[in-house]
Amino acid sequence: MNDMTKIEKVAAMQDIKITASGVQVHYGDNHAIKDVSVNIQDKTVTAFIGPSGCGKSTFLRCLNRMNDTIDICRVSGEILLDGEDIYDKRVDPVQLRAKVGMVFQKPNPFPKSIYDNIAYGPRIHGLSRNKAELDDIVEKSLRRGAIWDEVKDRLHAPGTGLSGGQQQRLCIARAIATEPEVLLMDEPCSALDPIATAQVEELIDELRQSYCVVIVTHSMQQAARVSQKTAFFHLGNLVEYGDTDKIFTNPEDKRTESYITGRIG
Repeated sequence: MNDMTKIEKVAAMQDIKITASGVQVHYGDNHAIKDVSVNIQDKTVTAFIGPSGCGKSTFLRCLNRMNDTIDICRVSGEILLDGEDIYDKRVDPVQLRAKVGMVFQKPNPFPKSIYDNIAYGPRIHGLSRNKAELDDIVEKSLRRGAIWDEVKDRLHAPGTGLSGGQQQRLCIARAIATEPEVLLMDEPCSALDPIATAQVEELIDELRQSYCVVIVTHSMQQAARVSQKTAFFHLGNLVEYGDTDKIFTNPEDKRTESYITGRIG
C-alpha cells in the first residue's frame, strides 16, 4: 500500500507545471502577497478565489512577470515553470509571456483585423515561415478559441467590431496562437453576459486538455463549475488549496468556510 502511495506521489509531482515557494510581493510599503507556496498542476484548471484586494490577481501576475511592468513592485521567492526559475536574469520576459499567455478581465483586441489579432504573436516570435503557415496558425487558433465559425468569412474586419463575448474568445485565441503551455485568465467573464460567460466557461473546460489553466474569479459558482483545484486567498495569504469539491464542501480553514458561506467577502 505504501509503495502505491509513493508511485502516486511521483506521478503527481510529474504533473506539476508551476511551483511557487515563499513568494512575497511588495508595492512600495504595501505587503500584497505574504509567503505564498503552491504547486499548480498541468492539464488542470486552478481557480484563485477570495475577497476583492486579497492578492489573487497580484499573485496571478507573478506567474508571467506582469508585475515587472510596475515600478514600485518587488517580487521575491521562487517561481519555477517546468523546474526553471522564471525570475532568472537570463529569462526574457517577452519569451516567457509567449509561453505563459494571459487573458484579461476586459476583452482587449488590438485595433487591427481579426486575422492580424491572431497573427501578431506568431509573427513577432517567428512561428511561421510563410503566409500559408500563418493562415494555418490563425485558423487553428480561432478554432481552439471556439470562434472560427463566427468569423471565418470576415477575417479582415476589425476585431473591435465583435460582441463582448466574441472579443473575449478572440483574445483567448490570440493567447493560444503563440503555442503557450500555460493560460492565465484574470476574471475573464466579469464583463460578459450570462450566455457569453457560459460559452467561455465551456471553452475553458476544453482548453484544460491541452494547457495548464489558472483563472482568477470573483464568482464562486464559476470556480465550482470550471476548476478542479481551488486556492483561497485572504489578506495576501494563501489560506487553503486543494481539490475544488473539497474546498467547497469540506474546507479545513474557518476563513475559507466563512468566505464560501458568505460571512466574509
